[in-house]
Amino acid sequence: MKMSLITNQFFIGFCINFILIYIFCKIPLMTKEGWISAGILGTILWGCFSWQGWMSVVIYLLFGSLVTKIGYKFKKEQGIAEKRGGRRGPENVWGSAATGLFFALMTKFNFANEVLFKVGFAASFSAKLADTFGSEIGKRFGKDTFLITSLKKVERGTEGGISLEGTLASILGSIFMAFIMLRLSIVTTKFHFISVAVSGFLATLTESIIGAKFQNKYKLSNELVNAIQTSIASVFAIVAIILYSYFLN
Repeated sequence: MKMSLITNQFFIGFCINFILIYIFCKIPLMTKEGWISAGILGTILWGCFSWQGWMSVVIYLLFGSLVTKIGYKFKKEQGIAEKRGGRRGPENVWGSAATGLFFALMTKFNFANEVLFKVGFAASFSAKLADTFGSEIGKRFGKDTFLITSLKKVERGTEGGISLEGTLASILGSIFMAFIMLRLSIVTTKFHFISVAVSGFLATLTESIIGAKFQNKYKLSNELVNAIQTSIASVFAIVAIILYSYFLN
């Protein structure tokens, strides 16, 4: 009975994603391959978390794509704009969502606390939206950019570069995504909300350190760095919940 219900959820997710992507695929938010990847991701998320998990990631993709469009002409002139006019490809989808997808799938197994998996899922997307907000707003509106490891002034778009405007945008992005997760009942308590929001922002700062010290040195792709960042956010949030529960008891 339970397996039948799970199968039905995945089938429903597939049908809904197929119909919506067929209708909206002409909107220049993603490439053709990006839409296909988003459909696969959406189907799995609906099967794991029903419409709430699906909706949370739709909101992430929508706001992440929209903020990329802000000041795109200026960023293109500076040579720091996202490629393909800001449209997301499959590498962007999976690099951003791999960690969250892992935790979503883990909720289907009964060997650990499902709440922790949901917190990990929420934190991964809070971190990614924080990163996107910070990067795109910072590249357009940041007056001064500094390397996070030395605070030396650098050019806009430098890996590991941060600005006041971008940092504030990162905080906003993380809080906003954590709030969406709370409203959709992916996370259910105020402490979970705080843990997800703080972890998302801290992981974004950590990602800047990785960008400054290791990305060019070891030729790390942006997608790999994204996966590392979202994983760090999930670990931060899960550890915070575990410690909170331990000391509370």
